[in-house]
Amino acid sequence: MPSLFRFLFIICVLAGLVYLGMLALVTFVTPQPHQIIQTIPASRLNK
Repeated sequence: MPSLFRFLFIICVLAGLVYLGMLALVTFVTPQPHQIIQTIPASRLNK
């Protein structure tokens, strides 16, 4: 039974680290908006 608790503890710690990593990305990284222009050939429009 102690190995089960140790396994669950390690899984919880890893999940917490992933959560903190995502929280850090949301907090410290700001996306830079930019315009995307893509030309479409006329042959694809006339289908």
